[in-house]
Amino acid sequence: MEAQTNINTELPLDITANKQNSRWKRIRKNLDLYICLSPGLIFFFIFAYIPMFGLLIAFKDYNIFKGVLESPWNHFQSFKDMINLPDFYKIVRNTLMLNVLGLVFGFPAPIILAILLNEVRNKYFKRVTQSLLYLPHFMSWVLMGGMIYALLSPKFGIINQVLQWIGLEPIYFMASNNWWISIFVGSGIWSGAGWGTIIYLAAMTTLDPHLYEAASIDGAGRWKKMIHITIPGIMPTVIILLILNVGHMVSIGFEQPYALMNPRVMDVADVLSTFIYDLGIRQGGFGLTTAIGMVQSVVNLMLVVGANYLANKMGREGIW
Repeated sequence: MEAQTNINTELPLDITANKQNSRWKRIRKNLDLYICLSPGLIFFFIFAYIPMFGLLIAFKDYNIFKGVLESPWNHFQSFKDMINLPDFYKIVRNTLMLNVLGLVFGFPAPIILAILLNEVRNKYFKRVTQSLLYLPHFMSWVLMGGMIYALLSPKFGIINQVLQWIGLEPIYFMASNNWWISIFVGSGIWSGAGWGTIIYLAAMTTLDPHLYEAASIDGAGRWKKMIHITIPGIMPTVIILLILNVGHMVSIGFEQPYALMNPRVMDVADVLSTFIYDLGIRQGGFGLTTAIGMVQSVVNLMLVVGANYLANKMGREGIW
């Protein structure tokens, strides 16, 4: 009986020790990969996880001289003030509207460009086209905003000069709500579509060339190869990027709307990022803007989880 008892008590310890030993063996075996991964982990730890300490500002009556820890608790007053802001729902509406339009019209653009570039057989033309498409991604939105204002100027812009040349009246593009929305979405596609093609072109390089050879033997043309081989082959990449894009529905970049906005279109151009900048940086409303940013992050997380769940339910491979 004693021997049996000793065996029963020692087995779990042996199993645990074996698991720990195997774990350390795997780490030592892949030590070079962990070293390569460490700069990214350190980056996110310093710039993503440590700043989460600042979320306490949303729950405190923050005083810059007392600091975060010494400031008194505000009993969720920042979240109450957020809901009672007179323009809060208009700003949320503008953010959602611009993001949805950007997703509907902007998300398919790099996919279409990548498929078209993949079908180009002239290597010189393909490289030149790729370079021209990627170039706007490296341009500052300050520069791009100036170019857009110059092109669409009602007096000196080339677009309005062409309209006047054919006998039409000049259009104040940047002063019209509807035109401004179209220009915002179009400029976003102009800036990001070329760079986004890199991901899809990289995904296409992983496709088995024997599939195209077999399709050619069966008499399939370029269109059928694209429909039945290329698009299904890059679909996992499309799904993952779509999930990530859905996860930014209540967030929007600061540079683009700030560079393109003006007082005439504030009803559609004022979004959460510009509102947070104005209220938090200019007016010192740190607690309120921290609460808004925290709600944004929570909603984005819920959207990512929900989109990933739907993708798995539809039989597609999601992020996890």
